[in-house]
Amino acid sequence: MNSSSLETCTLLACQVTIPTVRNAGQKFNHIDSMIEKISVSLGQRPAQLVVLPELATIEYSRDAFDQLAGLAENLDGPSVERMRGLATRYRTTVVFGMPRCSQGQYFISQLAIGCDGEILTCYDKLHICQYGASIEKEFFHPGQSLSVFSVAGFRFAPIICYDIRIPELSRSLTLEKEVDCILHCGAYYRDESFASWHSFAITRAMENQLYLLSLNRAGEQYGDSLFCLPWMDENQPEVHFSTHDEDFRYLQIERSSIDEARENYTFLKDRLSDYSRFPQ
Repeated sequence: MNSSSLETCTLLACQVTIPTVRNAGQKFNHIDSMIEKISVSLGQRPAQLVVLPELATIEYSRDAFDQLAGLAENLDGPSVERMRGLATRYRTTVVFGMPRCSQGQYFISQLAIGCDGEILTCYDKLHICQYGASIEKEFFHPGQSLSVFSVAGFRFAPIICYDIRIPELSRSLTLEKEVDCILHCGAYYRDESFASWHSFAITRAMENQLYLLSLNRAGEQYGDSLFCLPWMDENQPEVHFSTHDEDFRYLQIERSSIDEARENYTFLKDRLSDYSRFPQ
């Protein structure tokens, strides 16, 4: 690794369409098609990190979740093998979501597969959502740990959809895990909570002074992914993806932007160690 690799990292963020997936055949056809689209982009321009949304291998619906016995996999399954092939072929790290089965339980998982094909981490969604279009508590169990991995000298942490609304998680990743970029991968349906999602993402990035990719799937009821910088204003705003369509975006993580934000705006440094000591 040369010194310049520690200053920047190029991401390919894939707001992809997820079709109807109710059986293994439909799932693998979809994954193969998705990999083909990503390969076209990587063939034209490389990236050190490729990111896909929450549950990218299946549709988000009750009909699909009712078929988890045939759609969920373990870490040795064919979905992982297909993504491993993509990672090694293009010498990139691939982050993608899938339903994972372990000891008879199902998890909403986000995996990172390194350029050598090894699994760098598997994050199981900590906060399971059950409101609006979300029906996760009926099917999935919550995870039990945080996950961090490194690419090109930067520390990344996957979180999933509803996790963004719990500020303690992002704060812990920032202060205790020293993360540079949060990969917030979701399946944001246009229900009553959709309009507030961007506000949470922007706030998490600004208050923690780091990069935050908030990546949705594409579709009539999805879209509007967001890329947040460590500092945003009228001169350097957040990056918005297509409202509905598939959108493959190359994004840049820069060490200098994190350092500059934290040097110019010192609210992380100015935090007090304990607020409970103040009288009511």
